Amino acid sequence: MARIHKTVTGDGFLAKQPTNKTLLDIHRRMVRIRHFEERAGKLMEDGKIPGALHLYVGQEAVAAGVMVHLTAEDQITSTHRGHGHLIAKGGDFDRMYAELFGRSTGYCKGKGGSMHISNMDLGMLGANGIVGGGPPIAMGAAFANKFRKSKHVAVAFFGDGASNEGSFHEAANMASLYKLPAIFVCENNGYGEYTAQANHQAVVDVADRAAGYGMPGVIVDGMDAVAVYEAAGEAIARARKGQGPTLLECKTYRFYDHVGVRGMGLNYRTDDEVKKWMKRDPIKLFEARLAEQKVLSKKQAEAVHAEVLAEIEAAVAFAEQSPMPDVASLLDDVYSTAG
Repeated sequence: MARIHKTVTGDGFLAKQPTNKTLLDIHRRMVRIRHFEERAGKLMEDGKIPGALHLYVGQEAVAAGVMVHLTAEDQITSTHRGHGHLIAKGGDFDRMYAELFGRSTGYCKGKGGSMHISNMDLGMLGANGIVGGGPPIAMGAAFANKFRKSKHVAVAFFGDGASNEGSFHEAANMASLYKLPAIFVCENNGYGEYTAQANHQAVVDVADRAAGYGMPGVIVDGMDAVAVYEAAGEAIARARKGQGPTLLECKTYRFYDHVGVRGMGLNYRTDDEVKKWMKRDPIKLFEARLAEQKVLSKKQAEAVHAEVLAEIEAAVAFAEQSPMPDVASLLDDVYSTAG
């Protein structure tokens, strides 16, 4: 059975308590994700951003708690709900908004959009519109890391629905077989699109599936940034020491609908359920914790929010003023001419 995360000692994997500097770093990453997504969702619903956006609001503690351990050389793969991952990895607001607007100054020159945004300089191997598309890519990166004898790790983010896909199981099997430096992070928000977890899989805990591949399975409160930080730290330490992959299941929740802010008027979940989870807002919980520990006062937290909001206003203006891609560049970066 999967292990419920708690601070552990022994085996060289002491869950180190984060320093005040790290706590403030995690907080800023979470705030950056929240405000970026809130504004992006409104821009989409106002018709200024084309296509559908799958917002990460509510799940910020997962991306921030994991990514604070990683360097630019460590790789990640993402999902259709991937803005938060790139932001937590160090993504630039200007280039991200430009990509969502389909402008040439975006990370993918306006051709990737929301669901396929990537940046190799940050080790972001790409968001993915294919459910379960990321784990095999992360497994391949982890294989390369081991082959090159580097200490880098690859982290695959995916949802509870993706854990049903054969691509996840094949990647987990191979990663465990070869003891690859991979971490499989399941962001279990309780729904595969509009289908509750209980209606699409028999297991309650996705982490239990780790036993079938001989790797540790760990369940963590995905609304608690420190819990995610500790559990991710243990898994990443194992991977860097050559002891193989871990399946980390973060129990979390998306505050908005599958697409956008207001949603589609569907009744697949109740207002009471949403309100119950929103009472556990990961940013509010974290700020209360930091205030109690005298790490971040309310006034200081408000200043962080204000700084981020100002940065977003400038980034949206940059995106709106950026040029559309030239028609002549339509096939650039799409096809390889290598023989």
